[in-house]
Amino acid sequence: MQAKEPVMAKKYIARDPRTGKPIQTGQSAVSDASYEPTLGPWCALHPADIMSLAEGTLTQREVRWKNKTLTMTRKNGIRALSHVPQNMIMPAHKMLLAAFEDEDPLIRVAALEVLPEFAVRRSNELFDWLSVLLDDEDASVQKAASASLARAAPTFPSGVHSSLENELRHGNEQRRKTAWKGLEALTKTWPDVVADHVDSILLEPDVELRRRAAKMINAIVSRKTSAVWDLVSWALNDEDSQVRKTVAKSLPRLAKQDVRMGTMFAERAIADPDPDVRLSAIKTIEKLNRGHGRARDLILAGSRSTDVRVRRACVSLLPKLMDEAELRALVDDLLKTETDPGLVEKLMQYRFDAMLEGTEEQKNAALSPALAVPDIDKEVLLAQGKRIGMAPAPPSAALEPTSQPTPEQPAESPRQPARPTQDELMGYHDDDDDFPPEDDEPYF
Repeated sequence: MQAKEPVMAKKYIARDPRTGKPIQTGQSAVSDASYEPTLGPWCALHPADIMSLAEGTLTQREVRWKNKTLTMTRKNGIRALSHVPQNMIMPAHKMLLAAFEDEDPLIRVAALEVLPEFAVRRSNELFDWLSVLLDDEDASVQKAASASLARAAPTFPSGVHSSLENELRHGNEQRRKTAWKGLEALTKTWPDVVADHVDSILLEPDVELRRRAAKMINAIVSRKTSAVWDLVSWALNDEDSQVRKTVAKSLPRLAKQDVRMGTMFAERAIADPDPDVRLSAIKTIEKLNRGHGRARDLILAGSRSTDVRVRRACVSLLPKLMDEAELRALVDDLLKTETDPGLVEKLMQYRFDAMLEGTEEQKNAALSPALAVPDIDKEVLLAQGKRIGMAPAPPSAALEPTSQPTPEQPAESPRQPARPTQDELMGYHDDDDDFPPEDDEPYF
């Protein structure tokens, strides 16, 4: 009976090379170029021909590819090993391992080109050979190994961890550049692994390495992880101003995610000797809750900074922090020491009160407009003969008689008030008029 093939894992699990534990990622599924085999004329080969060409028992085979007839050789058979069916994986894996130590550099290059694709199906010993071929005596093999490392890094971070760590610091500029390209691709799939690499690179004495590491921090700062916060903190303390300047550009994005951490880093960056770092701190404060106590204190302190760009940015935020009376009091204090003409003009605008110091036109413009009179109220006022606003009153309908008097009912003349008599005007009163005497009572 034919032996039963071992069940292959459907998904690659990246593990920390130091602890062996799986590396956590925020993405449920990772899609990368190394999962998808690169297309070429070798894809037109039959699986049996692939094995025969890779083994060397078949010298060549012609195929049709994009309306052309092409001749496939052994190197094409090696390159096509990732296209064999599942029942041929084990023998194909042995052929690939044999190709890594072949005397022909072209065969070793073909094996390195197919390595990231084949490792998805079976990765045993492949990355060990990759680390060896990175230092191959042939320059073309070294270049192919470096490119294979960059392709495999986003999918197999634990498998290439040590090789990538060495290549990032390699003396050859081209190999170092290719390794950093692989690390950049790794930021989209396994940011925690990138943080681990950057952590060690920030301790390197080579300033160029630390500057590259600071750019990697910007690429992973959107990840809400304490590891990134530690990297930002260490980079802001770097002795090189370019490192601090690069990582300071990531602070506004960090402030959107965590106000507390953003405020803390902005407070440190605003006191940096480099003006570009201080300006990034101001941009960070603009993203914060300006009503927050510490953010408010930073803006008030920045309005007295020695850097005119910092002062200009902070002064523009002052009207959003305080009311008019408090703002004018602060402006009077700032004008005592401010020397920049543009800022002096802006501060004078903040202090100007149109209601008190403006012209008659400015005072009128500062008044609040009256509310519009509803249409129903206008109709009522017009019916009552009253005017609306400053408009002249219409002829009063209320004063006109509602009906004309008839001949049988003459119109009543208006009653005239009684005129007082002279005695009433002089204050005399006749009590006898109120009580007349009896008939038999004599008069005296």
